[in-house]
Amino acid sequence: MYDFAPDPDLPAAERYRQLTSAADALTSGEPDGVANMANIAALLWEFLPQLNWAGFYRMIDGELVLGPFAGRPACIRIPVGKGVCGAAAQSAQTQLVADVHTFPGHIACDSASRSELVVPVTRDGAVIAVIDLDSPEPARFDADDAAGVEALAALLSTRI
Repeated sequence: MYDFAPDPDLPAAERYRQLTSAADALTSGEPDGVANMANIAALLWEFLPQLNWAGFYRMIDGELVLGPFAGRPACIRIPVGKGVCGAAAQSAQTQLVADVHTFPGHIACDSASRSELVVPVTRDGAVIAVIDLDSPEPARFDADDAAGVEALAALLSTRI
């Protein structure tokens, strides 16, 4: 049994260090990428406050397809270049959006979302998935969150 109980008062860098350590423990040696994404989505949900969605979109046949997540039902397919997730997939760059309503072409899967962080997961120079975090709080995510999720994405690049 796994029991990860993050301290809500930890500084962001330490919270993400613990999150990445827990992700490493859960995914080490497990070859099933979907199982690994499911556990990581659950970890993100447990470790990060003020989220209304945490999960993955997988790159399949040139488009993003919904993967494991925690939160409300979501859009199933997102074209590369569309919305925040599609922009991250197209550019292979982290997208940190303080107000999704100002993001050109934002796709509103959940109207409660106000801010979003999307980090591409790359392998051999290609985007294989994105990690998507949504919050009902404006400007919920910052550079510390981006760096933490980027470290997580680097760990997962060979495990999903």
